Amino acid sequence: MAKGRLRRRLAAVNQDLTSRHDADLVDVLSIPERFVSPWRRIFTRVLLALGALFAAVLIVYVDRHGYRDIESAPDANDPLSFLDCLYYATVSLSTTGYGDITPVTPSARLINVLVITPLRVAFLIVLIGTTVETLTNQSRQALKIQRWRRSVRNHTVVVGYGTKGRTAVAAMIGDDVAPADIVVVEQDPVALEKAKNAGLVTVRGNAQDSEVLRLASVQHAKSIIVAANRDDTAVLVTLTARELNPTATIIAAVREAENQHLLKQSGANSTVVTSETAGRLLGLATQTPSVVEMIEDLLTPDAGFAIAERQVEPKEAGGSPRHLTDIVLGVVRGGDLLRVDDERVDALELSDRLLYVRSNEER
Repeated sequence: MAKGRLRRRLAAVNQDLTSRHDADLVDVLSIPERFVSPWRRIFTRVLLALGALFAAVLIVYVDRHGYRDIESAPDANDPLSFLDCLYYATVSLSTTGYGDITPVTPSARLINVLVITPLRVAFLIVLIGTTVETLTNQSRQALKIQRWRRSVRNHTVVVGYGTKGRTAVAAMIGDDVAPADIVVVEQDPVALEKAKNAGLVTVRGNAQDSEVLRLASVQHAKSIIVAANRDDTAVLVTLTARELNPTATIIAAVREAENQHLLKQSGANSTVVTSETAGRLLGLATQTPSVVEMIEDLLTPDAGFAIAERQVEPKEAGGSPRHLTDIVLGVVRGGDLLRVDDERVDALELSDRLLYVRSNEER
């Protein structure tokens, strides 16, 4: 009954984001773009403009017998010269048209091509360039959103991009997870900007809303990290995410150990009690600071040592994990983590996975 009331309360505030057109989601969903130098963009646009111009010149030149210069004699049968074709294409593409004053000598037409037209193009850029570029960016972003929503699968959704969320993302990237495979759901605009600068896909909204999570494609995600600042928020987000995706691995952070069981009941596969973990490290640091330093080393995948997981090799099957060259910390069997000194793992099986200490040089 309580869960049903909670579902109805959440449904009442849904904005039905997933039913909106992709163009309407530009201010909510952001797909990272590869940085391109402004000078390179300008150079590319100039090349495109020149390509369009010379394409028009070629078309006119091929069909030059069908054109006549009104300033020539009526009975003149000479076709247009290449300069005439260039002039015609230039004034046509620049939407100049014909007026009561038109250049008739070759020198005047050449000046029109080399001087007047660039000035005319510059005027058009200053006048409407900003509007056109804004519309182009919005259309391009909407197209990217459409493609992303169709293709995104087996990604990781990170709810919250505070200290915990940023550290989790940094650990994943350090463990060779592509930034494009990480989606951040956050409400704080400052945190969202940091996530965008890190090359991550971002969704602006309240993660307690199922429509916001659907927009982040939680239903297709491989794993979900809940790094909310409040325990009650973490419970609601976990409950909503589990309802949308029954098979994803959900890892949730909780500040107080007394709320850990609520996350487990809501569907979290694993929980991290941040306050107690930090407290233990602080306590260890007073007596054995080197232990804390080693733990920090193990938790940093891009330097020193790291804790990793791998499949048991065929030649290792039947043997004891304590006799391997790797420093094995535990064995994952049937989804359960067993300590290395557990008698049940004295003989390794091919389906087992080893939790071991990996050197950064092995990557």
